[in-house]
Amino acid sequence: MTLRIHALFHTDYEDLSFIKQWANNHHHMISVSRSYDDYSLPEHDSFDWLIVMGGPMSVHDDEKYPWLVNEKRLIKQSIDNGKTVIGVCLGAQLIAHCLGAQLIAHCLGATIQPSSVKEIGWLPIRLTKEGQSHPLLQDLPKQPFTVFHWHGDGFDCPQGATAIATSEAWFNQGFIYQTPLHKELGTWIMGWQCHFEVTKESIVKMVENGHNAIQSGLSNYPKTVQSANEIIEAGHKYIEDNNARLAAMLNRIAKSD
Repeated sequence: MTLRIHALFHTDYEDLSFIKQWANNHHHMISVSRSYDDYSLPEHDSFDWLIVMGGPMSVHDDEKYPWLVNEKRLIKQSIDNGKTVIGVCLGAQLIAHCLGAQLIAHCLGATIQPSSVKEIGWLPIRLTKEGQSHPLLQDLPKQPFTVFHWHGDGFDCPQGATAIATSEAWFNQGFIYQTPLHKELGTWIMGWQCHFEVTKESIVKMVENGHNAIQSGLSNYPKTVQSANEIIEAGHKYIEDNNARLAAMLNRIAKSD
């Protein structure tokens, strides 16, 4: 089955990275909206999957970034219509914020807040007991494993969702959720704080564009923020495994559609 995948971007340097490679390998179709640059978002019936990517803004920044209002509406419509919706970092926070909302206020009804510590770099997470047994995550390690983080906000696990991963710095690192319609259709809602999708090329762009955040983080959160050189060098060790883990999750989601 050829999937129509639509991605929402929030920065001009962002792309789908490994997700694009995976989609191309499986001959899926990709379309893109850069919400900050184009207020005309797609109709929810024009795609099968919605992937919401990361960004430096907060889910609460509607006044500063008015395009967030329409984006939240699209996420809510996609959830209500049983689409597979996948969020990365800010994207996961937006989905959590949107689930269970009245119109556009809180899509999943979860609290999004500063996590009191920034995580920037290659740091370990571990699956929860529920995460270890979840059918979508059977290809992920049962023991702690290292992933790429870049966030200062965090989310509570949305009501009714399954909390799937945790770290020392922030206890909610991911969730999976299905409405009754999603269960009927075999579709899923999934959000991760971390970035399984980074490639050797995309991580360089992130580091270059996030220089100030890294420098500030090194001063204020030295235990959970790494230097640009550390991040890029460690990527050679971890990226391939994390891309393979992401591919395995996406394959399992696609097979259930």
